[in-house]
Parts: sequence; C-alpha cells; structure tokens
Amino acid sequence: MSTLIVNNKLFVGSLPWSVDDAQLNEIFSAHGQVVSARVITDRETGRSRGFGFVEFADEASAAAALEATNGSMIDGRALSVSFARPKAE
Repeated sequence: MSTLIVNNKLFVGSLPWSVDDAQLNEIFSAHGQVVSARVITDRETGRSRGFGFVEFADEASAAAALEATNGSMIDGRALSVSFARPKAE
C-alpha cells in the first residue's frame, strides 16, 4: 500500500521567541493560502521553542513560500525554512 505524499507543509526554524501563531500566519499568508500556522511551545513553560510549522492549501504555494522566506530576516534572525518531513512511525 503506497501513500501519496503531498508536500504542502513547511518547517520553520530559527524563529524569534516573540513570534506567535498569528504572526507566523501573517508572515506566510503573503505567499499563498495558509491552512494552519503553529509555533511549537514548551509544554511546561508555554514559551516558544523557536520553530513551527505552516501548512498551505497546495504544494505550489508552499514551494513559493519556501523560496521567498528561507533566509529572510525576522527580528534579527534568519529563518530556516524547509519542507516538513513526515512524522516517524
């Protein structure tokens, strides 16, 4: 049984600690329809862990956003953007 992998989800690393879900959505929505944008937080403290995920409605938008945002500066930090890898089973 094979599964079709549609790569419309991006991993965003090197996020400034100040960025929240809404800001992440705002940064990436300029490049296509964002389905979800989530900054990953520490379970105990609730503080940002400095990375997140952005899911787009289609692969073309995700690819355009990757191209446009990887290496871009946000609050003095260069974003590290790549296609998200599927969770290990």
